[in-house]
Amino acid sequence: MTNSYQLATSTWDEKELEAIQDVVNKDIFTMGDSVKQFEEEFAKFLGRKYAVMVSSGSTANLIATAALFYTNNPMLKRGDEVIVPAVSWSTTYFPLQQYGLKLKFVDIDLETLNYDLNALEKAISDDTKMIMAVNLLGNPNDFDAINKLIKDKDIFILEDNCESMGAEYKGKQAGTFGVMGTFSTFFSHHMATMEGGFVTTDDEELYHILLSMRAHGWTRNLPKENKVSNKSDDWFEESFRFVLPGYNVRPVEMSGAIGVEQLKKLPSFLEQRRKNAKLFVELFENHPDFLIQKNIDNSSWFGFSLIIKPESNLKRKDIIKKLQENNIDCRPIVTGNFIRNDVMKFFDYEIHDKLSNADYLHENGFFVGNSQVDLENEIKYLAKVLK
Repeated sequence: MTNSYQLATSTWDEKELEAIQDVVNKDIFTMGDSVKQFEEEFAKFLGRKYAVMVSSGSTANLIATAALFYTNNPMLKRGDEVIVPAVSWSTTYFPLQQYGLKLKFVDIDLETLNYDLNALEKAISDDTKMIMAVNLLGNPNDFDAINKLIKDKDIFILEDNCESMGAEYKGKQAGTFGVMGTFSTFFSHHMATMEGGFVTTDDEELYHILLSMRAHGWTRNLPKENKVSNKSDDWFEESFRFVLPGYNVRPVEMSGAIGVEQLKKLPSFLEQRRKNAKLFVELFENHPDFLIQKNIDNSSWFGFSLIIKPESNLKRKDIIKKLQENNIDCRPIVTGNFIRNDVMKFFDYEIHDKLSNADYLHENGFFVGNSQVDLENEIKYLAKVLK
């Protein structure tokens, strides 16, 4: 029996080290053929037309948000109302703030940790232009319900899937339900490329905007026929020609090479995470003190959340202390209720109704890790410590 439980474990073996060495041997470290291969194979895995690799999930959210302002008929403009869940990571919200959007915060469901669908329905107004759908801790949203709410309305979905790679809703990959979906390949996520992320889409215009925004806003990486610029055949002229106010959020070639190897392993990673989750659910679903996350369809189980039930006498600070004493890593559930952060003084926002569930999670929730390795001993150890 183990006497520790880590938040995350490495997904690498000799294949990733060989991939890094191959890049070193070629002596070409900037974004190149390996990144391109990874993009093509990741798009195929998702069933998407296009995938644009970037330096992180956070920068994926940044250029995805930016792209919506630069379509031929802009999909968003400053001051537009965007609905967001009260619980998510900081860089779900920051690009929206930075582009001058008005955020409407909506409560979450304490069981699924995604939107409280009743609250979401009431929050939608004539001013709403976009819903940010965040699939939290591996759990896909109920997209049938969300699409039903916005049917016949001029509202679209942008999907933050950075914690939920490989999750599925009714057989369709999470991250493919919005006009774009974002992903992360950070160390603790479903596959790891040092740092990295993706924006995926089926929209060719958005794809071309993303290609330009990723690299300085220039035309160099655009195909000859594109929906952003009239690109000439003069390579010299097109070397430093800027058409959009872009960034440099390119990934390094090593990350692409590592990703090619990681993607081969991703199905087995997901299978093991779901096996671990099966045991976790068996041990905790009827626990007298804790509420666990309810799987909406086919979660990829980023981690395992535990929220103290209202009728329990337990206090979170005592639980966290006990976990620490027993070498069990834990964290808050994402950021808790995000509006309780000082950074909100910089936001243009409103709160729909009350954020009671987000507040309760903020005070009474935590999560432990999941991984691509067998955690039977660790999960049983957790259950013993929390008994």
